[in-house]
Amino acid sequence: MADTRSYTGEALKLIKRLRELRDLPSFPDGYAEEIKRIQDRIQSLRKGGGVPSPWDVVQIARHQDRPQTLDYIAHMLPDFIELKGDRLRSDDSAIVGGMGTLGDRKIMLVGHQKGHTLEERQERSFGMARPEGYRKAMRLARLAEKFGLPLVTLVDTGGAYPGKDAEEGGQAGAIANSILTFTGLKIPTVTVVIGEGGSGGALALAVCDRVLMLENSIYSVISPEGCAALLWRDAAEGPKAAAALHLIAMDLFELGLIDGVIPEPTGGAHTNHAATAKRVMRQVQLALSELSTLNADDRLRLRHDKYLKMGRYSQG
Repeated sequence: MADTRSYTGEALKLIKRLRELRDLPSFPDGYAEEIKRIQDRIQSLRKGGGVPSPWDVVQIARHQDRPQTLDYIAHMLPDFIELKGDRLRSDDSAIVGGMGTLGDRKIMLVGHQKGHTLEERQERSFGMARPEGYRKAMRLARLAEKFGLPLVTLVDTGGAYPGKDAEEGGQAGAIANSILTFTGLKIPTVTVVIGEGGSGGALALAVCDRVLMLENSIYSVISPEGCAALLWRDAAEGPKAAAALHLIAMDLFELGLIDGVIPEPTGGAHTNHAATAKRVMRQVQLALSELSTLNADDRLRLRHDKYLKMGRYSQG
């Protein structure tokens, strides 16, 4: 993978400015020329900066050596205590959660765990959670709220587990209830998409005050292969679907669907777990510090406004 540090830094600044302009009351008439100049520069950077294609990013996001939740815990939370079980049926190892200290702040952390080896991936269902996994996440979220702990989630899943047992166990309802629970939490909440952010399986842990993505992660309602199979009746058209879905971090940041992009070490997060964890830890700490200055009512209002305004459009 090409070194995209220079591209990422300049592009992030340009996209932030673009979003500021679009939020102004006089958009687009008063700033049309500047907006066009910024958009042209972003396109120029993408074409000339050795930036990986969306399909390349999909492959990087799925790399088996990419750091996962337990890897981040090892680097970020030295005193982590794992909490298991949904208090109803069983424990789902596709989701890991517990309490620990991030810097000087006690937090609750919940995240998907795919596993690195084939044996680990089979044991953890490739990070695809069942209803009990989402019930565990909700239980820990409520526990965090009870004790006033900020909640941090790490998202890395191709989607919720699609098996018959999960559907019979109420998969759709568990995801919906998790989204509802996260929407109403009074504590500060931050999520980081660290690999794949697939469909409702990702969204169940990602309705937070701040949504961040690693540079080479993806976030989409459907996988590129699934989209290609539906639209073109051919999963081999995945690269075309990946481009059309705008599932990479920079595209989602430009669209205003996420709040920030975290640059990765040269070559991708899988090349340096410690450096990646340090960058993630720093951005999470900054987000939590900002959110902690707000009272619970303001956080709830801003969180609701954040999601209600997504997907709006206007006709000229």
